[in-house]
Amino acid sequence: MKEVMAVIRMNKINQTKKALIAAGISSMHARDCMGRGKGLVDIQLLKGAELGYEEAISQLGNSQRLIPKRMISVVVPDALTDKTVSVIIAANQTGKSGDGKIFVMPVLDAVRVRTGESGNDALDEA
Repeated sequence: MKEVMAVIRMNKINQTKKALIAAGISSMHARDCMGRGKGLVDIQLLKGAELGYEEAISQLGNSQRLIPKRMISVVVPDALTDKTVSVIIAANQTGKSGDGKIFVMPVLDAVRVRTGESGNDALDEA
């Protein structure tokens, strides 16, 4: 099993939900979050901050605001991981900075509380 976690634009959540459902992936979790990517930061300031220059650190801290995003999490059997990632990319890719990021992580086990089923049987997707 894998957890596919994606940070996407706020205005893409409905399109993403519809695309996942159309692909047969019905279960997901979503929550609001805030963040920013490296693309919104002056690279010279970032390099200076990494080298420990106080001026760069102070300017970097105040230079950019955090952007509202949506974080979705989908746990799928290993066989559906690539499909899930592809569907999320297709629903969110605009080719512009800020499209988001996808993380894929292993999941050791899942247990459905109501029935006690575990492993892939606890997931809605099969």
